Amino acid sequence: MATITHVFTIDHVSQMIGEDLELLQAIVSNDDNLSYGSIISVHDGTEEAITALTEHGIDELRQMLADARRSAEKWNDFLDDFVSDPDVIARIKARSPP
Repeated sequence: MATITHVFTIDHVSQMIGEDLELLQAIVSNDDNLSYGSIISVHDGTEEAITALTEHGIDELRQMLADARRSAEKWNDFLDDFVSDPDVIARIKARSPP
């Protein structure tokens, strides 16, 4: 694996790839969803860490979402698997149809 020289905050990734921030936060909330080392927690001295992704993590995320959007059924199953809050699922579906 190449040395990681920079990472992108989850907020920036959301804007960069045009994906819903709540969806990305739900996916990366479990670090088993992407390869080891793709999700980075940046601590700045406050109580909360900032979530960031490597370029490899962004590529994995894009591929995961592209695969999930192949059909409405896969998309619904994907949301059920990765997002636990039904209100968040409803907001995501309303903002970004597959």
